[in-house]
Amino acid sequence: MQEEILTEDLLARLLTAEKPESYLDQGETIDRTLPDYLFELLADRGMKRAEVVRGSGVNVTVVYDIFAGKSVPGRDRAIMLAFGLKCDLRETQRLLRLAGASELWPKVRRDAIIIWCINQGMTRSECDDELWRLGEKTLFGTGSLR
Repeated sequence: MQEEILTEDLLARLLTAEKPESYLDQGETIDRTLPDYLFELLADRGMKRAEVVRGSGVNVTVVYDIFAGKSVPGRDRAIMLAFGLKCDLRETQRLLRLAGASELWPKVRRDAIIIWCINQGMTRSECDDELWRLGEKTLFGTGSLR
């Protein structure tokens, strides 16, 4: 997968440009769709969609519809897909943005647990165990101790 310039660096370039065209002419903007990104991640990892289904816990039909662009996942399903694709935190945040969902935020207790699990390289199932243990709503199903 091609290394992208950090959003913060692009924002700095945009804010120092004399006019929008100066920034736009640099060709750093992208028109990436969620399915495009998912297929990039899949290819980068040499995975099959069936592996994403198993790793994410998302229904096979739903996963295939998301990859085909027929549906857009909600926030929890997008996070589950990120686990299925073995995404790091940056990739997970990008996936969430492309899905039109809010990014994980460390000031939110549940999000902080999910961020920690991603950083530890945990599976979706292991993350759900941590969420359950700490009294938060799990990704798969509606489990919660609260």
